[in-house]
Amino acid sequence: GVPNDELPVEIADSREAVAALLAARAAAEPPQDPYVRSEQSLVMGHPYHPAPKARGGAPAASWLPYAPEAYARHPLVFLGLREDQAVEEGGPAAAEAVDALAGLLDGPRPPAGYRLLPAHPWQLELVGGSAAVRTAFADGRLLRLGPGRRTVWPTASIRTLYVPGEADLFVKFSLDVRITNDVRRLWRHDLVKLRRTDAAVEAAFAGLRRRGSNAVWLADRGYRTASFAFEELAVLVRDGLHARLEPGATPLASAALAEGFAGSPLAATADPAGWWRAYLRQVVPPVLDVFARHGVVLEAHLQNCLVAVDAQGVPVQALFRDAEGVKLLPETERAAAWQRLVYCLVVNHLTEVAGALAEAHPGTSAALWPAVREEFLRYDAEHGLPEIAELLSAPSLPAKTNLLLRWTRADGADARYIPLPNPLRG
Repeated sequence: GVPNDELPVEIADSREAVAALLAARAAAEPPQDPYVRSEQSLVMGHPYHPAPKARGGAPAASWLPYAPEAYARHPLVFLGLREDQAVEEGGPAAAEAVDALAGLLDGPRPPAGYRLLPAHPWQLELVGGSAAVRTAFADGRLLRLGPGRRTVWPTASIRTLYVPGEADLFVKFSLDVRITNDVRRLWRHDLVKLRRTDAAVEAAFAGLRRRGSNAVWLADRGYRTASFAFEELAVLVRDGLHARLEPGATPLASAALAEGFAGSPLAATADPAGWWRAYLRQVVPPVLDVFARHGVVLEAHLQNCLVAVDAQGVPVQALFRDAEGVKLLPETERAAAWQRLVYCLVVNHLTEVAGALAEAHPGTSAALWPAVREEFLRYDAEHGLPEIAELLSAPSLPAKTNLLLRWTRADGADARYIPLPNPLRG
């Protein structure tokens, strides 16, 4: 009984975007780095979203230069922000990380009295016409310093860019474009609680390390922005990869393992059952442990997880990211927190990777969910988590209703669920 004239347009836009991506991809050279190749492999994207690749209705020429799915790489754009207009949080480590990006500049450094403000070129195109930004350029609060001299790599989220090499950072920006369920801004309410949330997660992962786990949290160190365009010009700095990896390990985006990409160890493994057990052993215990011991609910869906593999392609380490999606107890009611954990980890994540493994190795399909059940039981036996027994006996799991959310124009954070038959049930 609720009309919607927006979603059909988004669905058509998504379909046209996929066609444009396929055409661009066919004419482009894939990156040599297997990690970057995995991040840039999500041509179809979220398998249960009605418009996973919608790009706000903009013509393809405006966004293809920045599209990870088209094997894009591009320079950052650098601005000078007058110091009295700068807002930042995260302390010296975050500020130093942002300032260190000046090494990528192809032009002059910020003059005295100005701070460096990196920007995504598409972000600037989207907000450059706003009155606040136009006025700031006109009165000197903002300066254009020019593009970087080296390119950076868009990751699966398109607005988060990987800066390899000596910097070894991720930088995340605001984009005023709806992608899946949300307009991808760095919202003020998320930024102002970022450090508190991230600090709680860092403490939880420090506890994991003390107990012998090698799981990694890629910390969101802090942000810098302009007081007159707080959300529009925000940049968030995230830990890079290589100082945190096991020696010789190669990180891969979990979402790419589900969708498939050239060189995927999931497809190539000669021991799919053993590969799956190794995958579960890396991914599942850290998510359960930080919930059980620290009240931290990771948003452990496919795009927020990386799995590092050894030279044989066997998973040896899990890396988690994105403090924006983390929930903390007791701020979030425990039952709702556990439901979110189960949706993200089991339904969104493990279901998709298990499906890809069963497609590549049909003979293993019968053993996949018993192995997941065994991993949950092992954690419960060793550490005790009362929700696990209920999960393993429940008739259904919570499946997010993306079509309904978009049809009713719900906020992206207002998840609704319908029951999905539980493959973990004994």
